[in-house]
Amino acid sequence: MSSDPLSDALAVADARGVFSGGFTAGGAWAIRLRGRDRLKVNVVARGGCLLVTEGGAEPVALAEGDVVVSDGRRSYVLCSEPGLTPVDPADVDVDPATRMAALGAGDEVMCVSGHIDLSRDTGDLLRRALPELIHVRGAAAEAPVLRWLTAQLTAEMAGGRAGSVFARDHLAQLMFVQVLRACLGEADGLPAGWLRALADERLAPALRLMHAD
Repeated sequence: MSSDPLSDALAVADARGVFSGGFTAGGAWAIRLRGRDRLKVNVVARGGCLLVTEGGAEPVALAEGDVVVSDGRRSYVLCSEPGLTPVDPADVDVDPATRMAALGAGDEVMCVSGHIDLSRDTGDLLRRALPELIHVRGAAAEAPVLRWLTAQLTAEMAGGRAGSVFARDHLAQLMFVQVLRACLGEADGLPAGWLRALADERLAPALRLMHAD
């Protein structure tokens, strides 16, 4: 056991990557997305849109370069404007070659999606420590790396090259490291628990010593 609780928790979770595709959109459009008990990663590669969560919270404006990570427990809607009836991904035609769908009229917006499968984390050690929704803005230090990793995960899933399963599993783990680092940078939004304590510079040294013992 090392003195780095975050690294050890990642090893326990053994994150795996699953590329789910993405979409282009224009005009009036809305789509409901679900993580289905996996962390869902959405990268706004072009344009901008709104994110609407359940429960009537204010829509979140997403700009080009932003990354959103959902804990997968509840669905959310990406849309051009509030109040539109969202389509279900199962009802959208997907290009089998690119795994991309087309929504509305036009392609001013492009979102690329991936999943991080944490099903091996049977104790939910990491999932319980995360907020329901993580919004990493394009200007954040972690955003460029997340965008690059998502693009690499997309290429590995679409290309089917030798070693792609091994490569995408490691890419997913690197994505998850960046997500957690982004959370540590916004610790006020974390649920009470070990990850929030790790973000507190007063408590983190003690937590590391306890973990190493």
